[in-house]
Amino acid sequence: MRHCLSEARSECADTNGRRDVYLTFDDGPDPLCTPDVLDVLAEHRVPATFCVIGAYAADQPKLIRRMIAEGHEVANHTMTHPDLSRCEPTEVQREILTASRVIRMASPHASLRYMRAPYGMWTEAVFTTSASAGLAPLHWSVDPRDWSRPGVDAIVSAVLDSVRPGAIVLLHDGCPPDELGRCTHAGRREQTLMALSLMIPALHDRGFAIRSLPQPNRTNQTPYEHACRN
Repeated sequence: MRHCLSEARSECADTNGRRDVYLTFDDGPDPLCTPDVLDVLAEHRVPATFCVIGAYAADQPKLIRRMIAEGHEVANHTMTHPDLSRCEPTEVQREILTASRVIRMASPHASLRYMRAPYGMWTEAVFTTSASAGLAPLHWSVDPRDWSRPGVDAIVSAVLDSVRPGAIVLLHDGCPPDELGRCTHAGRREQTLMALSLMIPALHDRGFAIRSLPQPNRTNQTPYEHACRN
């Protein structure tokens, strides 16, 4: 099997001299965490992309519809969040295609453009299935590891120290299904929420504009970094 761990879009090329940054959230929607994240984004009037787990989207269709209604984007993060590099091609297809179907059932207005592999584990089967589903692979360039709960200041500092024009920031508004038993539900992402409320104005103060992801470039491969490695 060929592993393509970094081929997906991890930054958006800045061709207009703008200092654009893109916020993405993985592993939701979560009924306790996601509404608070949406509230903070609404307060600051900035968009984000939510890479949602299909099983959660099926349980929380109202949150999917709220994301779309408030100007955010929804992306495919598989149905149950497995490590796709350990999955057979048929399972990869089932995970991606079922998630897309569930998301569209939750909100027919969802314009699915991107797919993010759990744990950033990209393989040839993942790329092939994503392409056949009309989804562009989406990675990230800034990872403050907020899921590990390093502290609010650590999350904010990690983002501000690494961000540059075109950066795609990885954050989390939920937990994967196989991790739910290892953390209490209440307050699971409160550090992320607090960091977000500080991070947005700090980015603005540094001259960055938080925007929606641009249209995927499906013909020019330059945004997709690194070739597949045998």
